[in-house]
This record gives sequence, structure tokens and C-alpha cells, in this order.
Amino acid sequence: MKYLKAFTLMVVAFALLVPAAVMARGIDPVVSTEWLDKNLADQKLVIVDIRKVEEYQEGHVPGAINIFYNIWAPGKDDIQNELPADDDLKDTLSANGIAADSKVVVVGKTDTPPDKVNVTRVALTLIYAGVNDVAVLDGGFNKWTADGKKVSTDAVKPKEKAYKGKFNKGLFIKREDVAAKIGKAVIVDTREPAFYSGEKKLDFVARPGHVKGAVNLPTVSQIFNADSTYKPMAELQALAVKAVGEDKAKEIIVYCDSGRVASAWWYLLREALGYTDVKLYDGSAQDWAKDANLPVEP
Repeated sequence: MKYLKAFTLMVVAFALLVPAAVMARGIDPVVSTEWLDKNLADQKLVIVDIRKVEEYQEGHVPGAINIFYNIWAPGKDDIQNELPADDDLKDTLSANGIAADSKVVVVGKTDTPPDKVNVTRVALTLIYAGVNDVAVLDGGFNKWTADGKKVSTDAVKPKEKAYKGKFNKGLFIKREDVAAKIGKAVIVDTREPAFYSGEKKLDFVARPGHVKGAVNLPTVSQIFNADSTYKPMAELQALAVKAVGEDKAKEIIVYCDSGRVASAWWYLLREALGYTDVKLYDGSAQDWAKDANLPVEP
């Protein structure tokens, strides 16, 4: 009896140490081509190919449905990569038979830096909509074909099913809320150092530099291996700790130029590395820099 009580206390202690987001997962946040190949017959598995329709038609993972990236992050007004309206997102999920309890694997391509992060932006949108088990395919469709996995040209017509998931409104943060969090939350600029420092900027960003007090945690140069797969989680954890610290409950706000690149660190921090309060500033530098009253540092 004494040993049973001690074991029970140990299990409870372990559960308290493991973040709820990780405990609730039924699928790893990053899956390999081997894993996906072995699980193609899973009835709850939904493979979402986010490439252009012509690329999908030329060949895709067997059973994958095609929902192009721009449907997931269409932009709003003059701001790029914004969320679709909730009703539009619900319609997309319903039309493609995606349920809150589906196991969704997002598959993209890795030809360009934006391609590499599109999958995490889509994964974030799915999690926002209330889908719990979301994964991205490590290395994308490029790795799938490089590994010699089977490719299909059969178009998949999903069975429509009314989506009933609960939206997670707290995952995104607006400009005025970011301003109020300066000095309180850890604000993370996920762009490359030259853009963080203001040495460079994209044309659609009004002013160079970064949000006052933000730390730099680059995405493209630090997250990926040469073959566009993710670096080992231990290595990514070390990079994260160096930038945001070890406190997994600390509020973290990530941003980039338009809310796409930052999704990669948002996804890894929250879904893979156990940080429990990570928000994305959707408007990012494009939205922040256009307001001359908001502080920007070189």
C-alpha cells in the first residue's frame, strides 16, 4: 500500500510537470515520412496538402485532400496572412470533413523560405479552430518523394461533415494589446538578424527595426536543416531557452513581417517544446510599423 501511494504521487507530479497541450495530443506535432506512410490507413487521419492545385494534381501523398494555403491565411484589408473569418474557416473544415477530433497532417513543399513555414501557419489556423491533433510533415512533400514514398494522382473528394470545434480565440493578439505587453511579456521577433536590427526591411513594412524590447529568435536560419527538415528538438529547445528563458508558463508573443514566418516558432514553442502561453501577433511588423506612435528600435 505504501509503495502504491508513492507511485501514485509520482505519477501526479509528472502530470503536473508536463504541459496540458502536450498531454492532450494524440499525434506528435512533427511527423516523419515513415510515420505517415505507416498510418495512411488510419480512419481518423486527414492529410491536407496545401500546395497549388496543379502541383497536387501532378502527385500527392495517397489519400491527401487539397486545400491551398491562401484559403487558410487570405489576408485582410492591406495586411497579409490574416485569419479567414470564423464562418469561412468553419465552412472550409466542414466541406473537407475535418472534425475537432481528426488527426490532421499538413503537407506542403520546401522550395522557398515561405514554403517552409506555410505548414505551421496552416497548423496554427487549425489549432485556432479547435482541432486538437495537428501535425506537420517533416521535410514536406519534397522529403516524401526523396524518400521514395508512394505518390498518387487520384483526386480525393472528402465527405462533408458539419464542424463543431470550439475556437481558441486567445492564440492571437492585436496591436494595442502588444503595446500594452511591452516590458511584461517576452516579445519575440522571429525575422533574420538584419531585419530585426533594421539594416533591411521588406517594401510593405513602413519602418525598419523591431518592436521595443523584443528579442530576436530567427526562424529560417535556425529551425531547419539543409534538407529543410527540422533540427533536433533538443537543439531547438536550447535556442528557445537562450531567447525566451526556461519558464514554460511565461507569456510569449511572436511576430515577423506578416504573421507567417513567426508561425514556425509559435508552433514549436507551444506544441513541441511545452511553452503554454504563446500568442501570435498576426499583423506583425506590417501592422506595427504603419502606426508612427508605436515604438520601434534599431
